[in-house]
Formats: sequence, C-alpha cells, structure tokens
Amino acid sequence: MLSVVGAERTSLDPIGAGALLAGVLFACVGLGAVGGAAAGSTGIGVAIGAVIGIPAAILAVYVRYRDV
Repeated sequence: MLSVVGAERTSLDPIGAGALLAGVLFACVGLGAVGGAAAGSTGIGVAIGAVIGIPAAILAVYVRYRDV
C-alpha cells in the first residue's frame, strides 16, 4: 500500500506580509519625496514613489511568500 506523507508546509503570516507590503511602499514613497524635494517638487516625487512602490511592494510580498 501507498503511505500518505504530509508535506511540510509553512503557514502564511498575514501580519508579516502586511508589514513587508507597507514597509516597501513607505520606503519607495519616502525615497520619491526626497528625490522630489531635491528636484523642486515634493508632491510629484511622492506620487512617483507611490506609482513605483505599489508594484514593488506586491512583488516583494510575492517573492517572500511564493512557496507558501
């Protein structure tokens, strides 16, 4: 007979995933704000940082938790 062996699974940590998502997003927005301030428009820098940060944050969570 075949024996059923349970695969070892790691559990998804939703708090860790949310923290990673927020951390990457805030880092990108912060860098955008600094770059925008250096260029003369903080608001545009924040907007560009958010546009770059949203997909970067999603990608970071995907890469971290893709094997779960």
